[in-house]
Amino acid sequence: MTNILLTGSSRGIGAAIATSLTGEGLRLVGQGTRSGIASDFADPAAPQALWTQALDALDGRIDVLVNNAGVFEATPLDLDHDDWVAGWERTMRINLTASAELCRLAVRHWQAEGRPGRIVNVASRAAYRGDSPAHWHYAASKAGMVAMTKTIARAYASQGILAFAICPGFTMTGMAEDYLASRGGDKLLADIPLGRVADPEEVAVLARFCALEAPASMTGAVLDINGASYVR
Repeated sequence: MTNILLTGSSRGIGAAIATSLTGEGLRLVGQGTRSGIASDFADPAAPQALWTQALDALDGRIDVLVNNAGVFEATPLDLDHDDWVAGWERTMRINLTASAELCRLAVRHWQAEGRPGRIVNVASRAAYRGDSPAHWHYAASKAGMVAMTKTIARAYASQGILAFAICPGFTMTGMAEDYLASRGGDKLLADIPLGRVADPEEVAVLARFCALEAPASMTGAVLDINGASYVR
């Protein structure tokens, strides 16, 4: 039995990942207001509380952590300074710091148990390409996730602890739909050689592969899924 903790499981990519990680031999605990354990990562106490509740629900063992929860909220440069900083800190807290806390708790859990484990961090194309002028914080938070993933992979591979990052481009979720509408959908779509944004189910295929099947030698890999809108 493989026990999995998935954050941001209520909608969009997270809901698709949750569906892909159900079936025989799998037990999944999701985090979200609509399904699983309700937990608001804007609260600094939430990540540790979620980990504890998930451990209880999974009989004291978690084998795979998938960090998918995140926000995509505009913080225009001309905001009042304190409001701009508050927006930056909220995004960093939810997108990066909460993920970092859960990664730390997972690594410590596996070290204490002397067992292997897997981390899958859902980052973004923005980690490499950047984002709009109102989304410095979002791009920075996702770049932080990528750097954190690489660091974990290098630090703990010898203990059987593997880490992977996935970098979607536009994916047809509520966040992406709002952004496409606000930025002129046709123009943005023209920048994607595939001619369309990704479906959440496509990202879920990749997440499942990393969570369950990717060979150990792939640890540290950062995998793009963006319709060739950014290649590196």
